[in-house]
Amino acid sequence: MSRRSKPAKRIPLADPVYNSVDVSKFINRIMRRGKKSLAERIFYATLDSIKERTNEDPIEIFQKAMKNATPLLEVKARRIGGSTYQVPIEVKADRGFALSSSWIIDAAKKRGGKSFKDKLTNEIIDASNGTGAACKKREDTHKMAEANKAFAHYRY
Repeated sequence: MSRRSKPAKRIPLADPVYNSVDVSKFINRIMRRGKKSLAERIFYATLDSIKERTNEDPIEIFQKAMKNATPLLEVKARRIGGSTYQVPIEVKADRGFALSSSWIIDAAKKRGGKSFKDKLTNEIIDASNGTGAACKKREDTHKMAEANKAFAHYRY
């Protein structure tokens, strides 16, 4: 790893349908084994079914779901003098988006249902309403950070 400079941050191209970088990042998270066209089909079908069920703009619901699932604080293990402390730290925007998207996708995978499209649809709608497993995970993360705020002075 180079010590001189940080590598440039690679930002994926915006998706062709909604012209959004966040959508393309989410599609890349869904993708498995390089099958991007399959991931795109799943995501766009999910947005279509969200539009059918809610009669609202699916991109707004998606962005609201991402916002509701994004954590503001997380805990990081820090070893000091032989003991390990869970130190609360603030989450940067990029990391927050990555965490919320992976939590939504993992929660959708664990849901009961027939197809991944249906599971993802339900999870995004629940997350936009502030319920669902991804939002619960965010609340648990915030509770953990709140419980360990006594160790905040070990922040680095």
